[in-house]
Amino acid sequence: MDINYLIISFVLLPFLAFLLTLFVPEKEESWIARFASAGVALNFVSLVAFITFWGLSLNFLPLNIKEITLYESEHYAFVIDFYMDFASIVYLLIGTFLTFLIVRYSNYYMHLEVGYKRFFAVIQFFYFSYNFTTLAGNFETLFAGWEMLGISSFLLVAFYRERYLPVRNAVKVFSIYRIGDVGIILAMWASHHFWHENITFFKLTDTAFVTEHISQHSGEALFIAVCILVAAAAKSAQFPFSSWVARAMEGPTPSSAIFYGSLSIHFGVYLLIRTMPFWEQQMAARVLIGLVGFITAIVGYQTARVQPTIKTQIAYASVAQIGIMFIEIALGYEKFALMHLVGNAFLRTYQLLVSPSVVSYLIREQFYHFKEREDHQNFFLGKRFHYALYLLALREFHLDFLMTTYIFRPFKHIGSKLNFITYKNVFAYFVPTYVLGWVLWFYKDDLASKVWDFIPIVFGLIALLLIMRAFAERHYPVHAWILIILGHLWIALAVIYNEKFSFKELTWYLSGVLLSGFGGWLCLVYLRRRESPNFNMYRYQGHSKEYPYLAWVFLACNLGLMGFPITTTFIGEDLIFGHVHQNQLILAFWLASSFVIGGIALIRIYARLFLGIHSKTNQEAPLQSF
Repeated sequence: MDINYLIISFVLLPFLAFLLTLFVPEKEESWIARFASAGVALNFVSLVAFITFWGLSLNFLPLNIKEITLYESEHYAFVIDFYMDFASIVYLLIGTFLTFLIVRYSNYYMHLEVGYKRFFAVIQFFYFSYNFTTLAGNFETLFAGWEMLGISSFLLVAFYRERYLPVRNAVKVFSIYRIGDVGIILAMWASHHFWHENITFFKLTDTAFVTEHISQHSGEALFIAVCILVAAAAKSAQFPFSSWVARAMEGPTPSSAIFYGSLSIHFGVYLLIRTMPFWEQQMAARVLIGLVGFITAIVGYQTARVQPTIKTQIAYASVAQIGIMFIEIALGYEKFALMHLVGNAFLRTYQLLVSPSVVSYLIREQFYHFKEREDHQNFFLGKRFHYALYLLALREFHLDFLMTTYIFRPFKHIGSKLNFITYKNVFAYFVPTYVLGWVLWFYKDDLASKVWDFIPIVFGLIALLLIMRAFAERHYPVHAWILIILGHLWIALAVIYNEKFSFKELTWYLSGVLLSGFGGWLCLVYLRRRESPNFNMYRYQGHSKEYPYLAWVFLACNLGLMGFPITTTFIGEDLIFGHVHQNQLILAFWLASSFVIGGIALIRIYARLFLGIHSKTNQEAPLQSF
C-alpha cells in the first residue's frame, strides 16, 4: 500500500463526489444524498486505513509529500505540497465524522427544499476544501484551500438567495474573509523574501533553521507573524472581526453547524498551530495572539448572554471558546488547544442541530410554567457599569459599526470621489497612458534610476484607484467589470517596471484575467440586452430566478477574475508578489489591497445582479425579512 495514494484520496474522493452530484437531476434527492454520504464514508474508511498504516510502519512520524509542480522557473516554483502530522489527523477525523453527521441530518432536514441539490453540492465542495486546507504543506497550497473555503461559505450563507438578509450578510461575511486574505497574501510575499524559497511547514519544524533566520531578521519575522494573526482572527471571528459570525447564521441550520459551529470557524486555530514553530520564538507575537484571544473571550461571552436568537448565542459562545484556544496556543499548549477544539466542535454541532427543537420546548415551558425572574440588586462594580456593559453587549461592542466605518466605508468614499473615471475618460486618458507605459518600457534603459523606482508605485496606485472606483460603482455593472480588468492590467505593468518579469510569467497571470474577463463581459452584455430596465446595482435584482445557468457561468468568470484557483491567475498572483522587493511594502500593500477590494467588488456585482428578491413583480417573492 502506497501511503501517498491514501493521502491523495482524502482530497480526491470528496472532489469526485462533488462532481457526481452535479450530474444528478434536481428531483433525485435520494441519489444526491447517497453520493454525499458515500463520499464521506469512503473518506472515513481510507482515513482509518491511513492511521493504521502510518502508526504501524512509520510510528506517526510527520510526512511531507511534494505532489504536483504547477509552475517552475529558475528562481521560483509553485508546488502543491501536502503535510501530515498529529494536528492534521485530528482535523481530518473531526471533519469527516461531523460532515457525515451533517449530510445524514440534511437528507431529512432539507427534504423538498428548493435548492436541495445546490446545498449538497456546496457542502461537498466545502468538505473537499476543508481536507485540501488541512493537508496543505505550504502557504500556496493553504491559500488555495483558504479561498475555496471562503466562496463555499458565501454560497451557503446566501443559500436562501431570494431573500434580502441572507444575500446581504453573505456579502458581508465574504468581505471580512477577504480582509483575512490580505494577511495570507502579505505573509506569502514576506516569506518568499524571508526564507528565499517557498518554505514548507515541514521545514519549519527544524528549530535551528528557524532560529537562525529569526535572529537575523527579527522585524520581518514579526511582520509575518502579525499577518498570520490577522488571517487567523478574520477566519475564526476573533476581535475585531467577531461581528460577522452572527450574520452568517442566515443560512440553513446544518450549514451553520458545520461552518460556524464546528469546522470552518476553527481554521484560524489551525493556522496558528500549523505555523507555531515559526512564531513561538517571538514573544511579541505570542503576546499579541494571547491578547486577541483574551479580548475576544470577554467580548464573545458578554455578547452571547444577550443575543435574542439561540443560533447567535451559540455562535458567540463558540467565538469566546476559540478566543480561549488562542490564549492556550500563545502559552504553548497547542495539544490542549486541540482537545479543547474537538470538544467545542462536537458541542456546538449538537447545540445547533437541536436548536429548532429547543426553541419550541422553551416556548412551551415558558407558556405553561412561567415564573417571574427575581431582581438581584447586587452588581459587580456597580449598577451603572453593569448596565453599560449590557448595552455594549446588545450592540455587539459596535464591532460591525467599526468595521464598516473604518475599513469598508473609506474605500467606498474614495471610490465615489473618483467619479471622473467614466467610460469616456477611461478610453481618453487611462488606455493611452497604459499604452504609453508599455512603449516607455522598451526604452527603460534611458530612464533615470529614481524615475524607474518611482514608476511601479504610481502604476500600482492607479490600479488600486481603478478598482476602488469599481467598488463604489452602483449604476453601470459593465463599467465596474471593465475597471477591474484594467486594474489587473495596470498591476501587470507595475510589476514589469519593478523587476525582470518574463512574458511567460505575464501570460500565466493575464491569461486567466482576460479569459474570465471576456466571459463575464459577454454575460453582462447578454443580461443587459434582456433586462435593460433592471440592469443596475442600486438594489438586488435576483436574476438567477430566470437565468440560473447564466448565473453559474458568471460566478465562474467572477471567481476566475478574482484569482480563485480555477485559472492560471491564481498562480500569476503569487508570481506577481515574487517580483515585489523586500523593501517595497507600499507597493505590496497597493497590490494586496487591489486583489482584496477587487474580489469584494466582483462578488457584489454578482450578488446585486443575480441574488435577492426578484425585481419583476410577476415573480413570486418571499415575505419581507426584519
